[in-house]
Amino acid sequence: MTVPAASGLAMKTRNPFAVWIGLPLITLGIYHFVWYYKIHREMAEFDRRRNVPVAGPMLVILLLGWTVIAPLVSYFNTGNRIKDAQRAAGIEPTCSPVIGLLLCFVFGLQTLYYQIQLDKITAHYGPLEPGTVVALAA
Repeated sequence: MTVPAASGLAMKTRNPFAVWIGLPLITLGIYHFVWYYKIHREMAEFDRRRNVPVAGPMLVILLLGWTVIAPLVSYFNTGNRIKDAQRAAGIEPTCSPVIGLLLCFVFGLQTLYYQIQLDKITAHYGPLEPGTVVALAA
């Protein structure tokens, strides 16, 4: 099997509503931190050409949530990372960090929005197991 010059590992498709409201309710909010860590890890493995922090964004939300500004910056940067991942997949980038930031103030809808945007990347590659090698756009 030949590996394309620009390749990465496929991300996991998740149910956006389960990520946004279902699992966080069941786990008393803990799942949000798990999800935030996992999407950053998957984006880092998806496109190794970019430097995507893995644990840092989750730690900002967890430990600096009281500052209000730090989590907002983290969510904004996450929107930019998702947009970059969409470009790397070769699809039109539709993720807007500004919309994600504004949705933070509306029932925490940034989680739903960002998962929908990430699922566009997985849909582009079709039904693959997470971790499968996929070709990236140049």
